[in-house]
Amino acid sequence: MSEIVTTPLTRLTEDETMLKEAAAEFAASVIAPKVHEMDEAAKLDPQIIKQFFEMGLMGIEIPEKYSGAGGTFFMSIVAIEQISRVDASAGVFMDVQNTLVNNAFIRYASEALQAKYLPLLATEKVGAYCLSEASSGSDAFALKTTAKKEQGGYRLNGAKLWITNANEADIFIVFANADPEQGYKGITAFVVERDMEGLSVSKKENKLGIRASSTCEVLLENVFVPEENILGEYGKGYKVAIETLNEGRIGIGAQMIGIAQGAFDAATAYVKERKQFGKAIADFQAVQFDLAKMATDIETARLLVYNAARIKETGQSFLKEAAMAKYYSSEVAERVTSMAVDLYGGYGYVKEYPVEKYYRDAKIGKIYEGTSNMQLQTIAKLILG
Repeated sequence: MSEIVTTPLTRLTEDETMLKEAAAEFAASVIAPKVHEMDEAAKLDPQIIKQFFEMGLMGIEIPEKYSGAGGTFFMSIVAIEQISRVDASAGVFMDVQNTLVNNAFIRYASEALQAKYLPLLATEKVGAYCLSEASSGSDAFALKTTAKKEQGGYRLNGAKLWITNANEADIFIVFANADPEQGYKGITAFVVERDMEGLSVSKKENKLGIRASSTCEVLLENVFVPEENILGEYGKGYKVAIETLNEGRIGIGAQMIGIAQGAFDAATAYVKERKQFGKAIADFQAVQFDLAKMATDIETARLLVYNAARIKETGQSFLKEAAMAKYYSSEVAERVTSMAVDLYGGYGYVKEYPVEKYYRDAKIGKIYEGTSNMQLQTIAKLILG
């Protein structure tokens, strides 16, 4: 792997460095040998999932009193980047757990819900975040899933689409409208367990990239959820969704710079070995310029992602910075992986070499957790004030 330049913004603390090195070693020694196999099977290896928990990578921010690592948001970002550098499917698997599911529990759950679910999320149970539906993608609050009040709780009905980690998950955060007449002000977040009667995981999508990451439909048919399983406040589900997704977008940014760095590392090694016209193609100025552009793009994206994460940790508003980081890093991932395929030539187009997978994996960055157009709209609104 190529050396990453350290600037004041990208300089890590001792704890962050230790986690980065541990995540990188885990990715290289455990995940890398199974990347192709998992991509072809479109499924994460169960043993790798188990090891994610054993290493504490599924509960980085969860407090130690709940069996978590007691780390920081920035530590999650560093780990997601290193895992994604080897496999984006594994990267988004831990990303959703840490930046969406765990964050929602830590920020909004009652003490009783935290005590019940955070130890499970830290040590053995996968979580999923159920917001999107067939009719509500970018218009997230046009959701049709309902929550009807009855004695002791609510009865949920609806269908959720594009749910990451659904196949592996046992704990689902489900957004439903408990009072459709109030519009988005009726949306409420509920904690739903997989074995609650009426919940089922349906169609698994056959995807272009991040194939080993499960993306499924989740069906809710008269699922009874006790009232104490409301996450946050009744009618404030929109607030839970907006604020956790803002953090999640920084996680996607980390995933994208990981993908770009992985493709760049592979391409840099290849051009030193590949010979044409009697010398390594790395000796040609055109190739050198491509590498220089790729390296500059990656470092710029990393600065944006790290800056957004650092600002978030200070407690300041980070909405614009998160949108910029997510937008730009996904553009960079697509551009850098495409250039990596070009540098490999014909070999870049076949599965025997790694860059075609990086290229396929990069595309999702401009789509999920807020499309690039939605990020641009957010940035523009905040600029115009």
